[in-house]
Amino acid sequence: MLSRVCLYLIFLFLPANYTATRSTSPSVPAIPLSDCQQLYTDMQLENVVNYKAFEYALTGAKAIERRNKDIITLIDFSKPSTEERLYVLDIRHKKLLFSSLVSHGKNSGGNYATSFSNEVGSYKSSLGFFVTENTYQGKNGYSLILNGLEKGFNDRAKERAIVMHGASYCNPSVAASAGRLGRSFGCPALPPSLTKPIINTIKNGTLLYIYANDKHYLSHSTILSTEKSISPNSIIALNNRIRE
Repeated sequence: MLSRVCLYLIFLFLPANYTATRSTSPSVPAIPLSDCQQLYTDMQLENVVNYKAFEYALTGAKAIERRNKDIITLIDFSKPSTEERLYVLDIRHKKLLFSSLVSHGKNSGGNYATSFSNEVGSYKSSLGFFVTENTYQGKNGYSLILNGLEKGFNDRAKERAIVMHGASYCNPSVAASAGRLGRSFGCPALPPSLTKPIINTIKNGTLLYIYANDKHYLSHSTILSTEKSISPNSIIALNNRIRE
């Protein structure tokens, strides 16, 4: 009986807000997002674009001088050809402009691109950073010239005639019937219906980044390890000096 009275007196003289203070969890400050994470969130790219590929693309965007800094095209070859894996991103206005199927080289793999090359006649896709140049009408119709910036990975793109163009084998109907898209000689080929609008959006000095979870490329890309802004010609010169 005495113990109950003592317990009653203790609670009687406790501060009025004691119980509330004890039952409320301490406030945990939110962890601030990085600029890259914030942009990814603002553009609503969750469950659409691979974050790691997006992060690498922005790393290159900070390092590479180019005429049009608003538009970045990301091709994610970690995804199968039956899924949309080309994304045209408007960084300035924080918009996803296009999401499209895109073909890879015939010798890079079946539904997945797993093998890459910079060699003439390899018929494989190349990884890394490109800057887009002018358009022309060729044997594949309306096409876009790509300037590969990474020595040993894609700097022979022009020599190999690696360009962006449309192709009937990149139609969604082909993927539905065959279980994969048709494949190119190494060019990132687009569905014919999207070829002109995509090329017209990204031509004349925008950045194109082709990603795959390829350990050799990721560990040897000089652009991904470069923080200061440099021009495409300077990047090629830097690659040459590193390998001399």
